[in-house]
Amino acid sequence: MSLEKHYTAILEALGEDPSREGLADTPARAAKAMRHLCRGYDQNLDEIVNGALFTSDTREIVLVKNIELYSLCEHHMLPFIGKAHVAYLPAGKVLGLSKVARIVEMYARRLQIQENLSRQVAEAVQSVTGAAGVAVVIEAQHMCMMMRGVEKQNSSMVTSVMLGEFHDNPSTRAEFLSLIR
Repeated sequence: MSLEKHYTAILEALGEDPSREGLADTPARAAKAMRHLCRGYDQNLDEIVNGALFTSDTREIVLVKNIELYSLCEHHMLPFIGKAHVAYLPAGKVLGLSKVARIVEMYARRLQIQENLSRQVAEAVQSVTGAAGVAVVIEAQHMCMMMRGVEKQNSSMVTSVMLGEFHDNPSTRAEFLSLIR
């Protein structure tokens, strides 16, 4: 059964008339929106990076801050919205700037939990760059907590993953954390 037919069935199960004027095209629009929101399933790391890895003597932190992200929680299929901060310590190679944001986007555009998203981004950057360390911090607001359940409007969740030098060296971790404040 197509996504469109499933959305029609959902509307009917909610007691709505999918043929009424305001809903007549909703199943098709909802299906198109869901395919867009989950387009990360159609992407892979090699396509995203597309060879944008460059030789560099840089050994200091490379940080891309405030990368907007939009994802759907895998438990309720409701949005969580936030920002990611991604840093790495190059070990001879640097990644094209936009590729860091594209990696975040690829994994965010899948049904997710924030904890796994943070780990997937960190491990992807590590595997692509061979960096001496990778750090990822994500802060997001979850509609499943804000619109339903406990309905706490000002809550946010922060997750972090530290690999290599960011995990093993407290001063490197502290420098990263000070840079994202």
